[in-house]
Amino acid sequence: MKTIQFREAICEAMTEEMRRDESIYLMGEEVAEYNGAYKASKGMLDEFGPDRVIDTPISELGFAGIGVGSAMNGNRPIIEFMTFNFSLVGIDQIINNAAKMRQMSGGQFNIPIVFRGPTASAGQLGATHSQAFENWFANTPGLKVVVPSNPKDAKGLLKSAIRDNDPVIFMESEQMYGDKGEVPEGEYTIPLGVAEIKKEGNDVTIVSFGKIIKEAYKAADELAKENISCEVIDLRTVRPLDLETIFTSVKKTNRLIILEEAWPLANISSEITYQVQSTIFDYLDAPIIKINTADTPTPYSPELLAEWLPNSKDVVKAVKKVLYK
Repeated sequence: MKTIQFREAICEAMTEEMRRDESIYLMGEEVAEYNGAYKASKGMLDEFGPDRVIDTPISELGFAGIGVGSAMNGNRPIIEFMTFNFSLVGIDQIINNAAKMRQMSGGQFNIPIVFRGPTASAGQLGATHSQAFENWFANTPGLKVVVPSNPKDAKGLLKSAIRDNDPVIFMESEQMYGDKGEVPEGEYTIPLGVAEIKKEGNDVTIVSFGKIIKEAYKAADELAKENISCEVIDLRTVRPLDLETIFTSVKKTNRLIILEEAWPLANISSEITYQVQSTIFDYLDAPIIKINTADTPTPYSPELLAEWLPNSKDVVKAVKKVLYK
């Protein structure tokens, strides 16, 4: 194993796949000459040249559409959005073309394309640069949605996403690019749609994904001091959802908390809540609690932002509530 940064894991995944398959290319704003806005494509222009690492104008709709068209014609593009907040400019291509083309063509066209970049809040970036869109894209048939939380998962999942024959939304975090973690030395992939139990426990199940799962780890460590055992599940992929892993855990712990950095209405945690209560209701010994952001645009003030975001204290409080403590 080696220890590398999250951004390096992303770069390694793209580089290794581009060496393996000449139909793969990277396109987006500042991905080439500048080595990526967050340096996730550092060195790739030097190795692959401007035909395969392509800087674009500030025109998300345009280069998203180019990516979809080239995927229809045998290429496997990786389209980087500097932030998924900017993907809203190109969302028509993602939703109405990439996600639907396979069905609309009667299976004549696969769209092997990856749209990747940072999602959700990243400090004082203001309301228009701090939104989480996982549930938006996960609501779309035809898309797969991946949200890794550490370098090892990021590399393995991105390699699988690039090899997938359907469009994949791959969502990162500006606040994770510098995170370090152990990554295997050799070739490996992680299948899409498979959650992982990051911490085993017996008293309560905590489900999360992306950078906010760090707050679940903090809470689990704090609660362990009080002899409360938390099982923490990292979804990794939110479409398709690995419900069986969640069901198996809840059947053991009989309690469920879902931590998600998203607005409260109609999000991933809402869907998990519905699926658990409708499928294994009799195993629950307490109501499910979902922990989300406040139901407002993201504030700029650090004090307000701290109140807006879920944190480990919220998780600890929720755990004790479902344990009736």
